[in-house]
Amino acid sequence: MSPRGLQTPQIALAAVLALLPMLAAAFAPEPWRARVPRLPRWLQIAAPALLCVPYALTAQAAGRVGPVWLAVYALLPALIAWMAAQAGQADPEQHGNWRDFLLLAGLGLAVDLRWLEPAWPPGLTAMGKILLLDAGIYGFLGVRQLRGVGFDLRLCLRDVWHGLREFALYAPLAVPLGLALHFLHFHAVWPSPLHALIAYLFTFFFIAVPEELFFRGWVQNLLERRMGRTAALILTAALFGLAHWNKRTASFNWQYVLLAALAGIFYGRAWRAGRRVGASAITHATVDTVWSLWLR
Repeated sequence: MSPRGLQTPQIALAAVLALLPMLAAAFAPEPWRARVPRLPRWLQIAAPALLCVPYALTAQAAGRVGPVWLAVYALLPALIAWMAAQAGQADPEQHGNWRDFLLLAGLGLAVDLRWLEPAWPPGLTAMGKILLLDAGIYGFLGVRQLRGVGFDLRLCLRDVWHGLREFALYAPLAVPLGLALHFLHFHAVWPSPLHALIAYLFTFFFIAVPEELFFRGWVQNLLERRMGRTAALILTAALFGLAHWNKRTASFNWQYVLLAALAGIFYGRAWRAGRRVGASAITHATVDTVWSLWLR
């Protein structure tokens, strides 16, 4: 999300409202999860329609309110909540229902293929991704009450240990491979420590956490119930790699896919070591920060 895009009070308020659901679920997971099931069922389904408010504020500030997009951002979160409720009723043991995987496929494709980006002004498309994440969090964690996700960003030393350990195992494999494929290149000038810290924090919260919640907390978590730990780890890593096929290019970027899939193995290992999204997000953010500041 571009800082220039937050120069109006309306858009700043929209950004805060978009981030609040994710931060509430991440830093106060127990009370947040406990409140949603207490709501009447109709309100559980209707409540996430309020996610259209950040879109409305942003679009109005940019002078491009679209009634169709407003309806999408009101109805889509409610539809996700309804399907999550249906999955919960059909699969109370949480073995993984077809509705779960349909929701994940829809969310993943919407982000990867940028279906909803035309709704947003330039520089603010990341807010649309955050709203989709909010809708998924509400559906899977609030309504579905999916267990074993580990979406708790109150980090502990064990999260740091697992996250950095997997980075230390991944880097000796990825760096030589990336250099050999001419995908990685050493930078002649290194950034200042403050620049590196800011880059790491931005990457952690806006890239690593959303992607790790989706791929490890939801996809790998549900696949484990269907095919076991090892197969779920490998398949999730492959899907994570394929999600990068169109990054930094208009064609199939097979080098990126290969290195991302390899990284996905280590991200998945970090997550399942304690079933904590924070741990795999540390691995992910460290890899991305080192890559962007020193090797891209």
